[in-house]
Amino acid sequence: MNVVDVLYYAFSAIRLRKLRAALTTLGVIIGIAAIVALLSFSQGFQDTITTQLQKGFATKTLIVSPRSGLGGGEASISLFVSDAQRIENLSGNVSTAVSIMQKACFINASERTFIVNIIGVDFEKYKEIYESTFVPAEGNITSENDSVVIGARVHNPWQNGTILANVGDTVEVTWTKRSSSGTQENKTYTGWITAVLKEIGGFNLGGPSDFGVYIPISQAQSFFETDACSTIIVLLKDDNKATIDGVSEAIKNEFNNQVSVTSATAVIDIISSVFSNVNFFLAGIAGISLLVAGVGIMNIMIVSLMERTREIGILKALGMKNHTVLMIFLSEAMMIGLMGAAIGIVSGWGLANIVARLGILSGGRIGANQTAVTTQISITPVLTPTVLMGAFAFGIIVSVVFGLYPAWRASKLKPVEALRYE
Repeated sequence: MNVVDVLYYAFSAIRLRKLRAALTTLGVIIGIAAIVALLSFSQGFQDTITTQLQKGFATKTLIVSPRSGLGGGEASISLFVSDAQRIENLSGNVSTAVSIMQKACFINASERTFIVNIIGVDFEKYKEIYESTFVPAEGNITSENDSVVIGARVHNPWQNGTILANVGDTVEVTWTKRSSSGTQENKTYTGWITAVLKEIGGFNLGGPSDFGVYIPISQAQSFFETDACSTIIVLLKDDNKATIDGVSEAIKNEFNNQVSVTSATAVIDIISSVFSNVNFFLAGIAGISLLVAGVGIMNIMIVSLMERTREIGILKALGMKNHTVLMIFLSEAMMIGLMGAAIGIVSGWGLANIVARLGILSGGRIGANQTAVTTQISITPVLTPTVLMGAFAFGIIVSVVFGLYPAWRASKLKPVEALRYE
């Protein structure tokens, strides 16, 4: 028999036992669908997170922060606003550096009180570093005294047209100052909104945020009665690894190795590495169900072999070779794997999209008394060619491997004994 005849005979055997073949194929479908759904959803989530991170900070930036003490305790040193100039003078590869002073405060606007992060920063330098995100949608970013710049979700928290604060409005910021003796004092800062930032959608890792409220650094120093800052953002000339490593080492040496220096590219690389491990883990979990399906294929094909023993004996008595019998049974297993993989890929892709449409992950948050506003991160599943081809190959290989033993047993049947089989 030629290859076409072998395939036709194998397909006829499957078609003759439709229900059994359908149930066997179902096991492969479930395994492949699980792999495709998990990996495509994970890849989509990874792409979304990476995009959001890239929006949150520029790739040519370094984030300098005090190094925490042993066990995550109090930092060994403090950073000050003047340290930004100190870092600018370190290397010719540093374009600029900006100090960030950030504290959680209450903001009163439109007769509502919200808890938000008040961020003191040099507006001009901040615009230079984040030229694509620290951009006004309304108004103008100005460093005048008492000026306030708010994020898009502070302006329109629920994204339904309900405006909390707008350009020209006066806002009142309340901060609770705590002394070392335990006493508390409420301080109030009144400013007027000069600009509303365009919607960013990224995570706030040093960069602008949809939930941020920004005031000039000089006003923050006066309001918070301190020159200490939480972080310093450093803009480099380029994002070459040599530049990043060289400037990072220079900053650590300048502060006696008592600060942490984090690069944006390093964070993205770490996240990509974590997602790669997660994808491998998810594929392993889904692969277990496919192996279970493989055991089912072996079991069904052994039962099929027992039912078709006399048929095989007749074929061999008519001159069919052992390798032809082997190929017929392997072809049946391959067809089951091929059909299961094809249907499983479509099912898994559909399932991933359904989950993506129904599932919403929460990000940032604004609290207002008993009201909360959260960011919504929509995830679009991504079916990469690697996952597509891998799913096809995995489904077929598992089916063929588990069908190999029954096929080998069928090929080794002796015609006389097979014909006498009841």
